[in-house]
Amino acid sequence: MVRLTTELIARCLGHRNRREEDLGQHLRKITHLNLSDKNLDAIGDISLCRNLRVLYLYDNQISQIQNLDFASHLTHLYLQNNCISCIENLSSLKNLEKLYLGGNSIAVVEGLDQLTEIRELHIESQHLSPGEKLLFDPRSLRSLAKSLSVLNISNNNIDELEELAVLENLSHLRAADNQLQHMKDLEVVLNKWTKLCSMDLTGNPICHKPKYRDRIVVQSQTLEYLDGKEIKDTERVFLMNWKASKALRKKSKGRMTNEQADYLHFSAFQTPHPNLPFNYSPSLTEKTNILILSEVHKDGGNPLPGTVEKKANQKKSQVEKESEQQSQEVSRS
Repeated sequence: MVRLTTELIARCLGHRNRREEDLGQHLRKITHLNLSDKNLDAIGDISLCRNLRVLYLYDNQISQIQNLDFASHLTHLYLQNNCISCIENLSSLKNLEKLYLGGNSIAVVEGLDQLTEIRELHIESQHLSPGEKLLFDPRSLRSLAKSLSVLNISNNNIDELEELAVLENLSHLRAADNQLQHMKDLEVVLNKWTKLCSMDLTGNPICHKPKYRDRIVVQSQTLEYLDGKEIKDTERVFLMNWKASKALRKKSKGRMTNEQADYLHFSAFQTPHPNLPFNYSPSLTEKTNILILSEVHKDGGNPLPGTVEKKANQKKSQVEKESEQQSQEVSRS
């Protein structure tokens, strides 16, 4: 076990034989400290480094973030490729701007609700259990909403981005090698990310959707790079014109369909009976219906409720009476 202490720092800096007061003064002056790949498994008391601004601790065996409460001036913290499973004990780092946590075993992005200055968060490639995906604590997301500009969440089995829509100042997103599938979900967050200029989604199922790139370019007016490829002005103008033309055609088609429906509806009222073969002989009931419809249209078009039934009964009686009289005349002759 190797613990990060001031003695270890002294050895690494070559100050082993110096007097203690000289070492203390030197440690207080340190602003950048690189202790990467030193086989460290714990962070001890290094509070003498009170003016520390950049701390490199990547490629070690550290399992817990601790003993950094003193580092109120710290702006950059590099902890990638360690054994960390929980984001904790960072609330005192009020000036922290860049946090690197990739390659650990973190399942939930949390513990950042007191930090409002973070501009970059790198939390890619966490060692998660099979079927598990990286989750986000809403409180931490709200805290990062106005400050976060760069987010790297690649290779974390993530299948949707909707909860990240609160990151209103996001300009660079790396979400490669995840499980994003639905274009509509992506379009929702793109409407919220009005400052996004670079996005990488390579290795997601969504990349195989029809017109994947075209739809994203049309949806985001600020995006300059997609999956590492530049979006040129000519490409965006062409796709915007294509979208406008498609919308116009759809609108025209809908208008024509409505006009056709109106014409058919109007024709149905103008023609009270269908075109029939020349030898067609209508039945008594059909004769009655034809007479009724003719009179209804003659009287003004749309009958009041009950009018058709009343006229039907009257016409039926009239037609039956005329038919009976014709039968009696035939019998007499």
